[in-house]
Amino acid sequence: MAETTEEERNCSSTSDLVFAINGERFELSKVDPSTTLLEFLRTQTPFKGAKLGCGEGGCGACVVLVSKYDPLKEEVEDFTVSSCLTLLCSVNGCSVTTTEGLGNSKDGFHPIHKRIAEFHGSQCGFCTPGMCMSLFSAIVNADKTQSNGSSKLTVGEAEKCIAGNLCRCTGYRPIADACKSFAADVDMEDLGLNSWGRNEGSDGVMASELPSYTKCNGTFPEFLKRELKSKSLLNCRDCNWFTPSSIHELQSILKSMEKDDSARVKLVAGNTGTGYYKEIDGYDKYIDIRHIPELSRIRRDSTGVEFGAAVTISRAIQVLKGKKGGLESSGELVFEKIACHMDKVASQFVRNTATLGGNLVMAQRKHFPSDVATVLLAASSSVTVLTTSKILKLTLEEFLEMSSCYSNTVLLSIAIPSWNPVKSFSSENETRLMFETYRAAPRPLGSALAYLNAAFLAQVSIPQAPNFVVLETLQLAFGAYGTKHAIRARKIEESLIGKPLNRDLLFDAIKLVGEVVAPEEGTSHPAYRSSLAVGFLFDFLYPFVEVANVIPNGISSEHSNSSEINHSTASNPVERRKKANLLLSSKQVVEVNSQYSPVGEPTKKAGADIQASGEAIYVDDIPSPKDCLYGAFIYSTRPLAWVKAIRFKSQSQTRGVVRVITFKDIPEGGKNIGVRTIFGVDPLFADEITRCCGEPIGFVVADTQKNADMAAQCAVVDYDTENLEPPILSVEEAVHRSSFIEIPAFLNPTEVGDFTRGMKEADHSILQAEIELRSQYFFYMETQTALAVPDEENTMNVFSANQCPENAQIVVAKCLGIPEHNVRVITRRVGGGFGGKALKALPVAAACALAAYKVGRPVRVYLNRKTDMVMAGGRHPMKIKYNVGFNSDGKIVALHLDILINAGATEDLSKIIPHNMMKSLKKYDWGALSFDIKLCQTNLPSRTAMRGPGEVQGSYIAEAVIENVASFLSIDADYIRTKNIHTYDSLKLFYGGSSGESNEYTLPLVLNKVVKSSSFNQRVEAIRQFNSGNIWRKRGISCVPIVHEVMARPTPGKVGILNDGSIVAEVGGIDLGQGLWTKVKQMVAFALRPLLPNGSKDLLERIRVVQADTLSLVQGGFTSGSTTSESSCEAVRLCCNALVERLNPLKERLHDAMGPVSWDVLILQANLQSVNLQSSALYIPDSSSMRYLNYGAAVSEVEVDLLTGATTLLQTDIVYDCGQSLNPAIDMGQIEGAFVQGIGYFMLEEYLENSEGLITSDGTWTYKIPTIDTIPKQFNVEIMNSGHHQKRVLSSKASGEPPLLLAASIHCATRSAIREARKQLFSWIGSNESCWTFDLDVPATMPVVKKLCGLDSVERYLHGLLSIQKAVN
Repeated sequence: MAETTEEERNCSSTSDLVFAINGERFELSKVDPSTTLLEFLRTQTPFKGAKLGCGEGGCGACVVLVSKYDPLKEEVEDFTVSSCLTLLCSVNGCSVTTTEGLGNSKDGFHPIHKRIAEFHGSQCGFCTPGMCMSLFSAIVNADKTQSNGSSKLTVGEAEKCIAGNLCRCTGYRPIADACKSFAADVDMEDLGLNSWGRNEGSDGVMASELPSYTKCNGTFPEFLKRELKSKSLLNCRDCNWFTPSSIHELQSILKSMEKDDSARVKLVAGNTGTGYYKEIDGYDKYIDIRHIPELSRIRRDSTGVEFGAAVTISRAIQVLKGKKGGLESSGELVFEKIACHMDKVASQFVRNTATLGGNLVMAQRKHFPSDVATVLLAASSSVTVLTTSKILKLTLEEFLEMSSCYSNTVLLSIAIPSWNPVKSFSSENETRLMFETYRAAPRPLGSALAYLNAAFLAQVSIPQAPNFVVLETLQLAFGAYGTKHAIRARKIEESLIGKPLNRDLLFDAIKLVGEVVAPEEGTSHPAYRSSLAVGFLFDFLYPFVEVANVIPNGISSEHSNSSEINHSTASNPVERRKKANLLLSSKQVVEVNSQYSPVGEPTKKAGADIQASGEAIYVDDIPSPKDCLYGAFIYSTRPLAWVKAIRFKSQSQTRGVVRVITFKDIPEGGKNIGVRTIFGVDPLFADEITRCCGEPIGFVVADTQKNADMAAQCAVVDYDTENLEPPILSVEEAVHRSSFIEIPAFLNPTEVGDFTRGMKEADHSILQAEIELRSQYFFYMETQTALAVPDEENTMNVFSANQCPENAQIVVAKCLGIPEHNVRVITRRVGGGFGGKALKALPVAAACALAAYKVGRPVRVYLNRKTDMVMAGGRHPMKIKYNVGFNSDGKIVALHLDILINAGATEDLSKIIPHNMMKSLKKYDWGALSFDIKLCQTNLPSRTAMRGPGEVQGSYIAEAVIENVASFLSIDADYIRTKNIHTYDSLKLFYGGSSGESNEYTLPLVLNKVVKSSSFNQRVEAIRQFNSGNIWRKRGISCVPIVHEVMARPTPGKVGILNDGSIVAEVGGIDLGQGLWTKVKQMVAFALRPLLPNGSKDLLERIRVVQADTLSLVQGGFTSGSTTSESSCEAVRLCCNALVERLNPLKERLHDAMGPVSWDVLILQANLQSVNLQSSALYIPDSSSMRYLNYGAAVSEVEVDLLTGATTLLQTDIVYDCGQSLNPAIDMGQIEGAFVQGIGYFMLEEYLENSEGLITSDGTWTYKIPTIDTIPKQFNVEIMNSGHHQKRVLSSKASGEPPLLLAASIHCATRSAIREARKQLFSWIGSNESCWTFDLDVPATMPVVKKLCGLDSVERYLHGLLSIQKAVN
């Protein structure tokens, strides 16, 4: 039966583009065909909910719903798309729904908006609209909805619907809970902390308490349905967009274009390839091939399935998973396996428009590392190709090996044959079909290219009694390993077909893998990729090798993916592998404190609803002023060179360009300043010399952001290195050339004890051990952005996404040479910061202001993700050598460290790093501690303060030392940790006044709690048993404590009460997503409570915190260091205390005259009697208590797959001491989010650069932050209320940064699992080498883990079995 998605009938043409957005009709007569849907939404409509996060389809911030109507079937198809990749002309005749279309603050929020907010699933909020749309699509497309507030959506589907969406703030858990609340099969008691239940004293949330969800009335407006009764295809010669309705018409268009050799023609279907292959030069003609019936047809019959090349991957998955009825045949199982593998290609919102044909053409023409090509190759798929003169039928292998596939060669269809076993050997044997697909990638559920993918198809002859298996046919396909395209491993196939499958044969075949799967030169991790091929082949074939269940000398026949390999397992191999799934669970334990109500209550984050609905305004959402221009940076690609000139190769590359700003444009009296700290200044632009890659050289100003970006990307910079020394590109070279940044005396950390004496008294020592720590990128969802608007009297208004507006004001004023009162910097909200929006945001604001000053017009900039990543700098890399002395019982008595910190080209905030490192490293009692720390100035991008700057590295170094001592003594590392935990006396010795009173030292209590709540001791034994019974999977567990010192800083605040009794508050702190505004609102309500007769809860909704404005509130300072929220709260409390003092006498007089006085009456009378209703204050923390310690501990358990090096995070339990939390819901989000960001640092994120220091991990394709499928499957967090802390703000403690350090527990648990793998490996080869001693890199990526577990582990295993077999025989 054939299926057509477009009816084979004549279609009229139109030159007008017609579509709907949120029910509103749009008709365009002329449009640039390269315009994306996102670009149109954000520049031509009021709907700014969809955000630009990456421009690659890799983050989900831009997800919207597209709906198509079939007038013949009267059906609407709804699917999400990545609007940053979708061309606007592609939505002709479609309806687009953004998050604003679901609901809003005026008409009422959608239940999705409400639940995301009330489950505390929005922090910075930049990713939230995309999350909402991914969830909305899943609900809409679920089967029939019910009336009880849930849908037919399953819990598994609810979790997976956001698998392609990135979030850097929350850690995903609360978002997943919000999604699961819509599932029909959810157990409400399993859902996490929310505003309806799961709070203190609650057993859980009832479904009836949730905002009800009723079936969507429709996503496609009736007016558009009426217009589509007579289908019209867009053919607009003015905008060079053509939509052929037949193959013949397509041929005619292509033939007519052959006359113009210079014309660049693009065939368009999903356009998702532009996410990977960036288009620098535009196209002259666009041909939309989706409406050609032959390219959209699907045929499925007994011979197999044939897909038109324009069929989307999502549609192909749906068809391949569909059963034809009756029992499953082997062929249908093959189709289902292919579909399951395709489900891991990209993300749902990319697969919905990406086509099978487009994917294969990219693989053939551009050598894209395709998963689709590999799995279809193993299944003997074929293709039909149209050339200018004929139609060709080719095998997929022949197609991939073609020399090229140009635009005048069109892939028409892909056919997958139906597979059924054919008996060809002895009739006594049963013939079965085996098919399996494999991929090893950083993320289990997709959105990541594979290191290697593979698919194997075999027909096997299985004997009736256990004997041997014969492979009658075999097809092995490997791809994505550093080769031009997927290949068939014919040499290996030939070595196996027709022979009894035994260990010897398998071993010989595996030896051939290195020959066949040989990555090309320059491929990363070549040995790892080859080892994956070996592992996958072994995994596929080994269950069918006849082996005894138990072999002497400790080598078992147990297999990786089966609890026991036996005859029955072999008879049904196609079902033996587990499907990837999520099914996350969690537990949050909080103690709600009503003493200072509403402070201490888990109030939802202020603004969370409007963040979800897309109404929250970020800098790039501010409508462009009249005559606004746009900017883009030209950055250096050389580490040290003279900058001779900036030029463009052709006139077309300067389209729309108004000017290029450089250091020469600094006005008279101004300075070339881009960054200012207490330590000095850094330049805005390189002058004659650029000192590192990524340094700004120029700033292109153009009429659109697209044109500015294009010009900046095409700009050619002429460099010269004459008379310059070679650049310093390593800390070793910096030491050799004495290139250091001096550390101020007040930031020099303090040594403890006598190291020399300690080493002499030690029983043992480890000398010159080494640690290397790399950088990490912030990956805030909103990239750097600013808008500068010139105003009267030589003033400048700057809207900046910034953690320190005051510094931005100073920098802009100095750059322009004008007084600071002529510069107003406004920051309302920031889409994630993590330190990256502190100093690194200043040159962005300054460049915008300088450009606006020079051209006399508003100028704005929104950095593309690549530019942002190249210029960002990130966390400080460093190299450490250490000597440690310790006793036989594990007590460490002396530690000395030599630390080389790579500061990069400029000072930035690097001078604070040594001090911060030592603060967190001192968490153990080292006996004596000494160090030599050097800040190395190199010609690499300048590093800056990233969340937990220095503390993350210092805390990890401490754990690395503990692990090394444990390895030396062959003692469990957690015992060594316990042995070296501080007593209160040693804590005072190492931390001085920061240690507080003895009752404030809660770390021992925290550790006891987490050990008990996580059942740590019981799980240690269970893991031991698991490891002894499993060869190819090993587990590890670790318990890691932290001690983290923070410092409160002076912070201003202002509170005013308006005529109607509403309240406005303003603070120096910026809400970056950490809930600062929410805590401030709670504090204002609490502090004004004495004036209210019925408490302060009713007052909470009448308080508004307004944006930071440097001319309204001065001395704003930095938002950093985890303490700005509490300091801002204390500042407004001081303001409110003053207001209470002024209003109390009036209240008492009114009470005496008329009894209880309402708030409104009190404020009315205060206005009539001219009481000052505004108060400002500057909170200055007491110098004796401004520093204090935070305590926490985490137990983490992981499982390592020895064949791939993949690490699965099974469970994490955290106990964290927040003092008395100002808001447990917000602090819970900070703890979880910080921990998951730490997972990225320790396990996933590689911020790589080339040999000259230019960042190469410059997008979502190459830089992998955690996703929902890489967080702990069981994630339990307890916020411990440690009681009264008199010197803290209402007894509260910080939560923003310290929990990130706890993610080292994942790394340490991975080390434990690797140790078990190495113990096993060394037993196979009879090595006396210690399995305890090894270095585990940070991040511990899959290649790193696999290398330590043994790249040749399969070969070693088989060799051991064969040796024993030979000895026995």
